Amino acid sequence: MHRTSLWIGGKKVETESFETLRAPYGGAPIAEVASAGEAEADQAIAAAVDAKAVMRTMPAHARATILERLAAGLEKRREEAARLIALEAGKPLKAAYAEVDRTVQTYKFSAEEAKRIHGETIPLDAAPGGEGRLAYTLREPVGVVGAITPFNFPMNLVAHKVGPALASGNTVVLKPAPQTPLTALLVAELLAEAGLPAGALNVLTGDGKLLGEKITRDPRVDAISFTGSVGVGARIRAQAGLKRVTLELGSNSAVIVDRDADLDAVAARCAAGAFSYQGQVCISLQRIYVVSDVRDAFVRKLKEEVGRLRLGDPLDPETDVSAMISPRESERALAWIAEALDRGASLAAGGTLTNDGVLAPTILLDVPHDARISCEEAFAPVVLVNRVDTIEEAIARVNDSAFGLQAGIYTNRLDTALRAADALRAGGVLVNDIPTFRVDHMPYGGIKESGVGREGVQYAIEELTEPKLVIFNRNV
Repeated sequence: MHRTSLWIGGKKVETESFETLRAPYGGAPIAEVASAGEAEADQAIAAAVDAKAVMRTMPAHARATILERLAAGLEKRREEAARLIALEAGKPLKAAYAEVDRTVQTYKFSAEEAKRIHGETIPLDAAPGGEGRLAYTLREPVGVVGAITPFNFPMNLVAHKVGPALASGNTVVLKPAPQTPLTALLVAELLAEAGLPAGALNVLTGDGKLLGEKITRDPRVDAISFTGSVGVGARIRAQAGLKRVTLELGSNSAVIVDRDADLDAVAARCAAGAFSYQGQVCISLQRIYVVSDVRDAFVRKLKEEVGRLRLGDPLDPETDVSAMISPRESERALAWIAEALDRGASLAAGGTLTNDGVLAPTILLDVPHDARISCEEAFAPVVLVNRVDTIEEAIARVNDSAFGLQAGIYTNRLDTALRAADALRAGGVLVNDIPTFRVDHMPYGGIKESGVGREGVQYAIEELTEPKLVIFNRNV
C-alpha cells in the first residue's frame, strides 16, 4: 500500500499526516493519502498565483496542445485509470471505462475551445455620441480557480473544472473528494508530462471542510467551481464574497411516461438511469410518473429489467451495481425506504442489502409526495413509480420540488412534448429520454437548489473568464 503526496508547484510535496483510504466494496485499504493543512493550502494558492502570468500570456495554441497531450496520455493509460476509479469509487468497471472515455472527450473539447475564445465588436454609433469610435470586447481569465469536486465522477468532473480553466488561461487549486484523490493525482502527473507550467495545477488532498473553506475564503482565489451537496454549496456561496461561483448541486430528477410510449424501451432506459453507479449520479432518475392506464404494465417491465442487473464486485467486468460509497450511505437509503413503506408505499423490488453490502436496486410504488425518498436527493439505487391521471398532473408533480436540474418526458405527441418543454422547471428538458443523459459539451446546470451557473466546456469557459471592453476614439 503506497503513500501519496500533494501536488504543488509542479512537484510532489510531502505531509506529516496521512489517512487510510479504503475501497467502498469490501473495505480493503488502498493507500495512505496525504492530509494537507492550512500551510500546504497556502503554498498551493501561492503557487497558483505565481503561475497566473505564465498562463495568462500563453497563446491559445499552446494551451490547446497541452490539453491534447493530456487526452492522449489518458487514452494510453485507460486501463489503469478505469481500475483506479473502480477501486476508489466503487464504480463498476464497465462504467469506469465509460468515464475514462468521457474524460478524454472533455479534455479534447477543452483543447478545441481554447482556440475559440473571442469577444465581439460593438457598434457604438448606434447611440448618439458614439460616432467615430471602434469598440470590441476580449475575454480574459479570472485568475486562480478553486475547484472542489465530488466522489461520483472522480475523473470526469475534475475534467469539467480543470479543462475549461486551463483552456482559458487560468490556474487551478483542486481539492478532490476525500474518497477519490487517486484519479486527481494521476491527472496532475499526466498534465506535468504534457508540459503544463509548474503551479498551473495544484492538488490538495485531505479534510474537505478545512481545505474547502480555506480555498473559498482566500482572497487570492478569484473563482470557485463546486460540485456537491446543497448544504455545502450554500456555505460556499456565503463564504465566497464577491468571487465568481459556479455551483452544480443536487436533484431528484423525474421522468413522465405518457400512455403512448414504448414501454419496453422506456423501462430499459429507466433502469439504466436509476441504477447506474448505484444511483450516485446528480441526474440519477429518482421519480417516474406514469399515466394510470399503463402504470402497472410499466412496473412489470421495469422489474424485468432490474432482474437482469448483476450485483457484486466493481472490478468484475460483468457487474452492473456494486456497493455505495460508504455503509453509512446505504443505511441512510434503507431508512428512507423504510419511511416511505411506513407511510403507505409498497415495495416492488429490492429494499435489502446483500451479504457483501450492496443495496439491491429498489423500486417503490405509490410513494407520498412529501416522503424523503421523493422530495430529497436519494443518491442511491432507489426509484419510485407513481401513477398520474394526466400529463398536467405529472408536470405539476415534477415541478413541486426544491430542485430543478434535468427532467424528461416520453410521449409520441408533439403538442404534449412542446407543452412539457415549456412547463417543466428545470435546467434541461429531455423529450423521449431520461434526465440522466449528458454529453460533455452541452450546457449543464440547474435552477432552484440544483445550482448556479452552467458547465459544459464552452459554458464553463464563459463562467471562468471576464469580458473586457476596449474603445478606440478615432475622432482625435
